[in-house]
Amino acid sequence: MLTVDYERLELHSGHKVLDLGCGFGRHAYESLRRGAEVIACDMALPELGEVRATYAAMLEANEIDSKSLAFACAGDATALPFSDNTFDRIIASEVLEHIEDDEAALKELFRVLKPNGKIAITIPAFLPEKICWMLSDEYHAPKEVGGHVRIYRKNDIRTKMKLKGLQPFDYHRAHALHSPYWWLKCAVGPKNDSNRLVRLYLRFLTWDIVKQPRITKYLEKILQPVLGKSAIVYGQKKEFL
Repeated sequence: MLTVDYERLELHSGHKVLDLGCGFGRHAYESLRRGAEVIACDMALPELGEVRATYAAMLEANEIDSKSLAFACAGDATALPFSDNTFDRIIASEVLEHIEDDEAALKELFRVLKPNGKIAITIPAFLPEKICWMLSDEYHAPKEVGGHVRIYRKNDIRTKMKLKGLQPFDYHRAHALHSPYWWLKCAVGPKNDSNRLVRLYLRFLTWDIVKQPRITKYLEKILQPVLGKSAIVYGQKKEFL
């Protein structure tokens, strides 16, 4: 289940890509399939182990070329372990809302992105996120250690990007059908996975991801502008004069 639109990001074969906050690597894998050289970066070591294992499985299954370059490393978004102007494309998916000093992270993303390189930043959209916070204080920080520390409005993230030299050029929402799932989880307790309604809705989402029926694609398209759980902003590096 991808959040980023690769056509808007204009990712091409041969690009060097950073997947920051990669989690279990969904965007890293898609970038690899498209012929990019990929570095998946996260602070969670168990997830990075899974990413490395999946790289190997993809190679064994001939999903990627034997010459593909794929790496996984631990790193802090506010002090990235990469040289200036390293990456052609960067994906930072659901990362900034976890970071206290998000401006330091944006400064680092600007630093490691090549001039005229492009970045896709995804964050929780304002309205769905606001409802989650209202329903449960166990969904976000400080009760949830490592949880979300802020709620972004669309113009908040665009302004912060501009101030760090990342010029926004496109925007959309994604995962509208996921918002009710998270509202339900917050209503019964974010960690209460045994709730019958939560399990039924999760089964529905899994079915949707696997089968991709036309009806849910249509519903997503209609509902995304209001209910889309993720907001995606695309930017391009502009050097300061």
